Amino acid sequence: MIRLSTLRLSVACLVITLCTLKALADPPPNLIVILTDDQGYADVGFNGCKDIPTPNIDRIAQQGARCTNGYVTFAVCGPSRAGLITGRYQDRFGALRNPTVDPSVPNNGVPTSEKNIAELLKPVGYTTMAIGKWHLGTHPDLRPTVRGFDHFFGFLSGGHRYFPEELTLDREEDSKTQWDWYKTKILRNDKPIVTHKYLTDEFSDAAVDFIELAKNKPFFLYLAYNAPHAPLQAPPQYLNRFPNITNPKRKTYAAMVSAVDDGVGRVLDKLHELKLDDNTIVFFLSDNGGPDSNGSNNWPLRRHKGTPFEGGIRVPFAVRWTGKIPAGTVYDKPVSSLDIAATIAHHSGAKPAQDKPLDGVDLVPFLDGSDKTTPHPQLYWRFYNKELYVVREGDTKLIYKDGETDQLYDLGKDIGEKSNLYQDHADEITALRSLIDEWKKPMVGPLSGGISSWKFKED
Repeated sequence: MIRLSTLRLSVACLVITLCTLKALADPPPNLIVILTDDQGYADVGFNGCKDIPTPNIDRIAQQGARCTNGYVTFAVCGPSRAGLITGRYQDRFGALRNPTVDPSVPNNGVPTSEKNIAELLKPVGYTTMAIGKWHLGTHPDLRPTVRGFDHFFGFLSGGHRYFPEELTLDREEDSKTQWDWYKTKILRNDKPIVTHKYLTDEFSDAAVDFIELAKNKPFFLYLAYNAPHAPLQAPPQYLNRFPNITNPKRKTYAAMVSAVDDGVGRVLDKLHELKLDDNTIVFFLSDNGGPDSNGSNNWPLRRHKGTPFEGGIRVPFAVRWTGKIPAGTVYDKPVSSLDIAATIAHHSGAKPAQDKPLDGVDLVPFLDGSDKTTPHPQLYWRFYNKELYVVREGDTKLIYKDGETDQLYDLGKDIGEKSNLYQDHADEITALRSLIDEWKKPMVGPLSGGISSWKFKED
């Protein structure tokens, strides 16, 4: 006769075996990162926007998690994107400035010593595509199709015009003056092509086409819209949606955000059509806060893009993984764009280099409620050109520059950073300065000049 204890042990072993086999049988998730450019914190419905409807972007938050304290690693485009795409503080590898667009400059973006998300995913069988704004290096060694992406549809520089008739240059090399590269043709892989639609719509078309193409194997889509970055341009079909916005700048900005929202909706609809909802992680965020020049709104945060205040570094941030992250989750602890690569690596089986560990964490256990701890004891920012540092620990934030008055804020009570508490918390400031001093020890200086360093030859 089989003893009851033996039977129980056998059943338990069978259950464990079946669970293990199921885990092994589950295909790795598809991965989509949707990144906007210079979008304000308050310019999505899930953060309270009233005058610009974003029903499709809101679907990501409603069907997944809204992260109210979502951060990027810098307050302008290039360094922020370098941190996101590698999952490592860009200060570790010198991507500290918006890179020059001069294609003759090596290591001008993310150097080849670092692996980006696509390069991590290729060895584990993912099909990969980058769409939209690259801004991670124009040198031939740094372009998407030699940095892990099977497909690229977009532009290499940091900004672009939106109407096809204005795209008159084949390549960055054809630029005669600063900012000419806003007029380059769109690249399909490395070939300039003629496009016919408003640029945001072109990028949305390419995203939907890629999902259809790659639907039968794991894929990674990096959909980096340049909207609503300047120049403020939108066609009538989007402008006409906002007859009640009288400020011309805000109206055009709203139209640009609305075009992105349409594209996000088409991406989500394609996933649903192909029955890929349950096996696709979708991230949405902006690359930095809204600037003070494009009609964006960072309320209730202080200041804007380029500053160390919350309006520069805290962004709209949402994550959806249907069936894994409970719908309607509101997560209030600080998370970072660094966590995107770490989450992707954990759930795809990708293996970061041991000597270059990722600085982020897998967000899923925090967002599904299984891990009640804090994802990041501290988050750090370095504004190299200003010799200024920022650390957030819990709700406490220190902005520190040697020789200037410290700025200490309690973000839990003062999200707008209106009350500087430096006079009453000398010991706390000393402790936070010590954390900064320790964090910055392995960090390096910039590998190359900034965006304005290209010296054009006279005709």
